[in-house]
Amino acid sequence: MPRTTTVECPGCPPIRALTTDVLGLVKVVEVSGKIGTPKVVETWGPPDASRSVVTASFADRKTNPLLAVARKNGLVEFLNPLNGNALATVTVKDCVSSSNSTEDELVAGLHLLGTKGTELSSKSSTFLMCTEKGKACLKSIMLGDASPDSSLADAPSTWNVCGAGNVLCSSVDGAENFALFGGKGVELNVWDLEKCSKIWTAKSPPCNSLGIFSPTWFTASTFLSKDDHRKIAAGTNNRQVRLYDISAQRRPVISINFRESPIKVVTEDLDGYTVYVGTGCGDLASFDMRTGKLLGCFVGKCSGSIRSIARHPKLPIIASCGLDSYLRFWDTKTRQLLSAVFLKQHLTSVLLDSHFSSEEIEPADQSSDLQAIDHSEVENDDELLLLTRKSKTSRKKVQNKIKAEKIKRESQYDEMSDEDDEPTTFDADDDDEMPATKRKKTLGGKEKNVRLKQKKSKKRIG
Repeated sequence: MPRTTTVECPGCPPIRALTTDVLGLVKVVEVSGKIGTPKVVETWGPPDASRSVVTASFADRKTNPLLAVARKNGLVEFLNPLNGNALATVTVKDCVSSSNSTEDELVAGLHLLGTKGTELSSKSSTFLMCTEKGKACLKSIMLGDASPDSSLADAPSTWNVCGAGNVLCSSVDGAENFALFGGKGVELNVWDLEKCSKIWTAKSPPCNSLGIFSPTWFTASTFLSKDDHRKIAAGTNNRQVRLYDISAQRRPVISINFRESPIKVVTEDLDGYTVYVGTGCGDLASFDMRTGKLLGCFVGKCSGSIRSIARHPKLPIIASCGLDSYLRFWDTKTRQLLSAVFLKQHLTSVLLDSHFSSEEIEPADQSSDLQAIDHSEVENDDELLLLTRKSKTSRKKVQNKIKAEKIKRESQYDEMSDEDDEPTTFDADDDDEMPATKRKKTLGGKEKNVRLKQKKSKKRIG
């Protein structure tokens, strides 16, 4: 028997994650309570290999959040991350005008930018998309209609990122003014999104001491800080983690060799100098890019290639997923595994919702929330999901409370109507003129007993 080891998982704080897989499914994983185990609460879409999600982007906002997924069949869908409803759909060919290509080009990078408008049904969204052949597109669409033709509101801004090679990674800075692209045979290059012009291109490092030249093959890239677009962290297929400073030079400032497998994911931390790296063999580690020092590896080795790492904007937690079909949550300080959940399919990306709250609603809080929500305005579950953004169990409690109050009010109205129909007082002299049915209602307990005794005595006499 092989020797196996188990890792104790202390559990996760309240968290909500959205995952995509190779069958085109979007699964919602939530952790309820102070410390709990993640569970799949919702699954959106039918399983279909042709609709496999290649990449995804999440606009994490408190109001009007948005989820965009790029599929293998050449469609880009925009979904409501609260209930999974489709808001718009566009095709890759219509955006990049790839009429010369005979096959559908896969999307290598997808990023949701700022939105305009406040109402969910009439707002617009701007997104940046790049295909593997290097055709980039910056476009705004109107949300609320899932038909592809009506979503094409204006002509997109398109340009070619590279002349040859395949683009495999892209990123956008925090201010959404600059975009980064790189890939196999494509050096890292930074573009100004306002002018759609290239402002910087990386240069290949020189040959090593043996005279061996490593070909250009970038597999992951990101801006090291959201506030500074000049520092770039990238991962290569030849197991290197590099740091570029576009204000200093074109070649990498720091280059680190890590393990023996290609780097698949590079994600920045909130501090502006730490990055999380995932490899093709399931290794997960963190680096300090100021010195190039390995801070440590995360305990609990994954059994498959890591394809996505997401850093929570508020909690010290990162989530990772990959080809082993597990979604894992890690503590960034101790690098310990908090919890893991098996999702059956090979996962392609994970996204975290920073505005999720699973606190149990107390009776006092329920009354205040119910007073704020008008029963005449809440007519279906979709509107209730937009008004409150708590866990699924909390939303059910609110719905049950609303239904109970409605039933209580209806019963009160029925009792009031019954009291209005029946007379409240009667005169003793009018007893003979009253109908028999009403007279029976006015009899008290003692009067009924007297009548019964009189009837029995008459029968005995007779």
